[in-house]
Amino acid sequence: MTAAALLQSILASMPEIVVITGACILLILGQLVRKGQEHLIGWASAAVVLLAALGTLMLSGDVWPAYTGMFVADPFSAFFKAVFYLATVLTFLLSRKYAQIEGIGSSEYYVLLLFALAGMMIMASAIDLLSIYVGLELMALSTYVLTGFLRQQRRSNEAALKYVVLGAVSSGIFLYGVSLVYGLTGTTQLDGMAAAVTGDPLDPGLLLAVVFIVAGLVFKVGAVPFHMWVPDVYEGAPTTITAFMSVGPKAAGFAVILRVFLNPLVAASDAWIIVAIIAVATMALGSFVALVQDNFKRLLAYSSIAHAGFAMFGVVAGGADGIASVMLYLLIYTFMNLGIFGTVIMMRNGDFSGEPIKDYAGLAKSHGGLALLMLLYLFSLAGIPPTAGFFAKFYVLVALVERGFVTLAVIAVLLSAVAAYFYIRIVMVIYMREPERAFDPALTLPVRATLALTAAGTIGIGLFPAWFLRLAQQSASGG
Repeated sequence: MTAAALLQSILASMPEIVVITGACILLILGQLVRKGQEHLIGWASAAVVLLAALGTLMLSGDVWPAYTGMFVADPFSAFFKAVFYLATVLTFLLSRKYAQIEGIGSSEYYVLLLFALAGMMIMASAIDLLSIYVGLELMALSTYVLTGFLRQQRRSNEAALKYVVLGAVSSGIFLYGVSLVYGLTGTTQLDGMAAAVTGDPLDPGLLLAVVFIVAGLVFKVGAVPFHMWVPDVYEGAPTTITAFMSVGPKAAGFAVILRVFLNPLVAASDAWIIVAIIAVATMALGSFVALVQDNFKRLLAYSSIAHAGFAMFGVVAGGADGIASVMLYLLIYTFMNLGIFGTVIMMRNGDFSGEPIKDYAGLAKSHGGLALLMLLYLFSLAGIPPTAGFFAKFYVLVALVERGFVTLAVIAVLLSAVAAYFYIRIVMVIYMREPERAFDPALTLPVRATLALTAAGTIGIGLFPAWFLRLAQQSASGG
């Protein structure tokens, strides 16, 4: 590698370098912070994220290949990194009071979130299967620890153990697919894989490799049949970490899936048929099982599975419109899902956990503003116009219809109708029932700021969806 190429590689990966270096420094400084002042590390971590975001913005207008074809900074990765930054900063804000209540306000908590962010950023920019794996494992190892951060609670320890075991299995499946690809094509770079099979009939071994790689990736987004970890992990993890995992790592998984599915090797394997089956099964399972849930976090876990299935319909559609629809979907999902989790986190105060759905009975009678916010987020998750969630689903359906997948579009609409029921059920509990106890929400300034920002995003994208769609299309096409 020449000096010029090395310099370009360093510049292209500067946001990742900033986050990893900042995390290492804060890990050391965290040992010097007095007990009770750990939130200072949280604010410093947010500053690191903002500095990395500035670097990403400076790089977003062009394509910067780096590290001899293993990494690239381009508009596509910049879009996803913006989603990651948003999810991470909002998680920091939601964690301020919650960490105090749960007794998890150690400096390592914020540092691990930064390492998870760095892993997601690498995943978004990786164009080599091995660099994808490095980013994936950095993200996964951090979230494994964060899931078990409620060390005194048995369900948190159980969730972390299940996550580690199943995550290790999925990583092994993914790596086996990578080894098959390398053995059959002689490369792990996505472009090299495409060149190795251009004009040739697809080798059955490569088809098997694609199946293994897809299986490893769909685990990370919680899709069927690799969804079994989601409900227990989401319920057992600290609610702030559940909120983070529901948007950040899921978006990172889709970033990799879209990178891989842009590859002619995958297109040649007709893998879209596999993904179509996974999408239908994922959305059906998430929608129907959520109907019988009484725990809010567990319901949102199955909701997350259903939304992963819907987003995968955009992957099936493919093309520029399909990819852009998935990117827009993930951006909107970040706002509305962090918003609804923010209300759950806000309700955690004293002996009030905010998890049983029945505990929200009559909230509208004592806290009308909070009830209205929950109504907004729940309607958006259900895809009811004119919220942003409606347009997220609408553009995916348009991409499906334009590619001729009318049957899949009809199935997606029918399953969305099923999913709408359990969101509306919560609205009925909030507005139609009498209060069972007095509410004392932890409405701190950071929580208020988070709810205001997520509400603005949910409403704003709903009012101007075309502008955000164009942004996603420009990012998907490389500018």
